[in-house]
Amino acid sequence: MPEPSVSNLSNLRAPITRRNWIALTSGAIAMTALHGGSNVNGNHPLAHACLASDDSIPKKKVAAVVTVYRKNSHADVLVGKILEGWQQDGGPGPALELVSLYVDQFPEEDLSVKLAEKHGFLMCKTIRESITLGGNDVAVDGVLSIGEHGDYPWNEFGQHLYPRKRFFEEITDTFASCKRVVPVFNDKNPGPEWVDAQWMYRRAKELQVPWMAGSSLPVSFRSPDANLKMGSKVEACVGIGYSGLDIYGIHTLEFLQCILERRAGAESGVRSVQAVPTTQIGRLLAEGIIDGNLMDLGLAVTNTDRTAVLESPPSDGAVFLIDYKDGLMVPVLMLPGLAQGIAAAVKPAGEAGFATRVEEREKPYYPHFAYLLKGIEAMIHTDKPTYPVERNMLTAGTLDQLLVSLREGSRKIATPDLEIAYQPTDYSYAPHLPLDGLHEETALKR
Repeated sequence: MPEPSVSNLSNLRAPITRRNWIALTSGAIAMTALHGGSNVNGNHPLAHACLASDDSIPKKKVAAVVTVYRKNSHADVLVGKILEGWQQDGGPGPALELVSLYVDQFPEEDLSVKLAEKHGFLMCKTIRESITLGGNDVAVDGVLSIGEHGDYPWNEFGQHLYPRKRFFEEITDTFASCKRVVPVFNDKNPGPEWVDAQWMYRRAKELQVPWMAGSSLPVSFRSPDANLKMGSKVEACVGIGYSGLDIYGIHTLEFLQCILERRAGAESGVRSVQAVPTTQIGRLLAEGIIDGNLMDLGLAVTNTDRTAVLESPPSDGAVFLIDYKDGLMVPVLMLPGLAQGIAAAVKPAGEAGFATRVEEREKPYYPHFAYLLKGIEAMIHTDKPTYPVERNMLTAGTLDQLLVSLREGSRKIATPDLEIAYQPTDYSYAPHLPLDGLHEETALKR
């Protein structure tokens, strides 16, 4: 039977019902990890400390499956750090070795062929070959699946249909036929369509694949450097985002979620979503749905003009209204052309509100991806996800149905399939995660 179409998401109960989801996630890993760590001063912490490789740690062999490999693509800033070090300058890097690469598309600016000549990894014609190296067994210790960038279609909801599900299907089909699984990292959100993300989750559970996914922004630098204390009660929250609703909506939701999941009671999921035009911001402020003080804090740390937001809001933006199961309502102002960054503004109970903006530094060579790769490295060396993929499933499904809501006239959508409960990990972010060696603290414990 074919999967339900994305247009039927408002009535979606299959392939994963709430009861089935709870059964799948009831055994979700509750882990703890490094929190804090040594602070490093300077403009570019990667350039000053925590860079020494530990030659006593044997490198794990990895395959990469990517849509395109051009300069500054996600393949470049992730796989390139395996090839050429954390700063991609030939210096120290992760305890990983790229042995094979599958590339789906080859634009004129492709880098992969020359890099294969330089570094000696195998260029593969199929995903299966990249995992088996042409043999009959899984010949790698981990797989990076990077479905971002390239010439792929869009759907009517504004989602860029990268082949993440196809990649994952071919990877896991290889595992099944070889009767061996290894850890897989899926760049950005699973799917991107929700029915595909659900299939990927179900497949990973079926085969017991150690699986991580997500954006680099939850582990990036913050300005100011602030976080919600684990177990805090949260009275209110406002998110600020920019750029396209699909491409940067997921980054915005991931950054918000990595903070909000730390609130008291852990995460219990989302019960409904609604996306409304930015012209409704004034009304939402007047009705108290948007906390004005938190909005102002978020706009301030992103250098966003409050007057412009109220008087000339972007027509291609939206306000995402996320109603969490525990009663927390979170408005997210997506302000392309106005907001200058992504931020979370949070009011813990009994404390003053705070706001923090996630940084997207370009030097040295997009360092937030080094911190993302550090978490991937830990998973590949331990066979344990560094943080729960349920976070990424929650943000993927939330964004998908918000885009449906916006397309369908701002209809409020009940989301019983997003009542995804999980225990977060106390995992830190740049520059508090040391990049030298593996550090047992960064490998999460069951």
